[in-house]
Amino acid sequence: MSSAASEASEGTTSTTETPTSTSTNRRQPFGQGFLDTISTGWAQRPESTPPARAQAPFAAARREAVSAAFPGRRLVIPAGELKQRSNDTDYPFRAHSAFSHLTGWAADSEPGAVLVFEPRSEGGHDITLYFRERADRTTSEFYSDASIGEFWIGPRPALAGVAADLGLATAHVDEFEARDGDLVLDEDEELTRFVSELRLIKDAYEIGQMELAVQVTADGFDDIVADLPAIIEHPRGERVVEGVFHRRARSDGNAVGYDTIAASGPHACYLHWTRNDGAVVPGDLILIDAGVEVDSLYTADITRTLPVSGRFTDVQRKVYETVREAADAAFAAAKPGVRFRSIHEAAMQVIAARVAEWGLLPVSAEEALDADRGGQHRRYMVHGTSHHLGIDVHDCAQARRDMYYDGILEPGMVFTIEPGLYFQIDDLTVPEEYRGIGVRIEDDILMTADGPVNLSAAIPRTADEVEAWIARGGR
Repeated sequence: MSSAASEASEGTTSTTETPTSTSTNRRQPFGQGFLDTISTGWAQRPESTPPARAQAPFAAARREAVSAAFPGRRLVIPAGELKQRSNDTDYPFRAHSAFSHLTGWAADSEPGAVLVFEPRSEGGHDITLYFRERADRTTSEFYSDASIGEFWIGPRPALAGVAADLGLATAHVDEFEARDGDLVLDEDEELTRFVSELRLIKDAYEIGQMELAVQVTADGFDDIVADLPAIIEHPRGERVVEGVFHRRARSDGNAVGYDTIAASGPHACYLHWTRNDGAVVPGDLILIDAGVEVDSLYTADITRTLPVSGRFTDVQRKVYETVREAADAAFAAAKPGVRFRSIHEAAMQVIAARVAEWGLLPVSAEEALDADRGGQHRRYMVHGTSHHLGIDVHDCAQARRDMYYDGILEPGMVFTIEPGLYFQIDDLTVPEEYRGIGVRIEDDILMTADGPVNLSAAIPRTADEVEAWIARGGR
């Protein structure tokens, strides 16, 4: 039965109401006996004060940075609302990333919650988290509201418990009032940009969560390799890959951080292939782009390309090792103090040189790399090489260009390196033996004062390592 498969009576607003005489095929009236007794016979709820969660002091420091940046302004950071999937069912709720970053409330965030910075006359802000506290059992909300009633969705948090858990003042959401002049997240450009740029440098808690997300994601890739025989046998093996990874994401994390790409054969040339309805055929490559979002909502973003039969053909290996060469060049270029775009430029030098060497370009590699008149090599790798990563898979996306693409790499930044080569099945500019081959290698990188650290380096990367990985069945 769905979460709202048997909705409560229409028109019941208290336990003393007379039941309605009308009914539909979805809503049936409650009898008077139910209404008279539903609020009685319940055990006392245990009330405990939890200790502050690990991220609470880090979230408090982030709020202080926001407060200092907007003196005298009232700031409103909504968590967001439930979104309808179909008829009376909703998508699983995930709070706005900025809301979670500033509260420390993660996978357990409540829909409709609002974080408010109220300016004080003496400076600074009083900061309050408004949300809908669990309903008293004497109210009809408890049993009749399929979206928020505890009979339907389980226990909801109490104001005092959340206040202790997050180290924040709390109040019922009914007490929140919007006002003229409020700066509202996603409506005010300056506020939205600031909280996005605030995430460019990860703190110690965030780095630990990124390491955890990568670890669980690595386990998910191992699961896929171990299940390759069953994946090959199924007519929609790409779906099996997706399901195997999702099992790990839900068992050891919160969910997947984005829709898994399980792209086998020519599908690997479609950059955002998430239909995942194809077979996984020996002799082909399968490109798997997947990441686990852990309970804190931080996500990994990793890609590996595997030979389904366990061994690369000569052409597949040549393409694969070129992509790895580009990834290694990008990694070598990533140093504190250089511009973020340098990573992409280093990868592109390798890509242009190799496709020119193979005779695929109408111009030289040097001409292709010309910023104004070139770009011919981008036909085979149209996407960028890197993006910031964190509580969003494409983190800090509202940051200014001079802070992001043209920004300077600093310790604490986490980003991807993900070059690729994609030769579409019907691309007549490449020899037939290349067509239908798509390769991407993506790793998650932490910048430190001593240089970059590949957080996902333990997942096999070289062609030889990948073949050995498949031969031993993962692990």
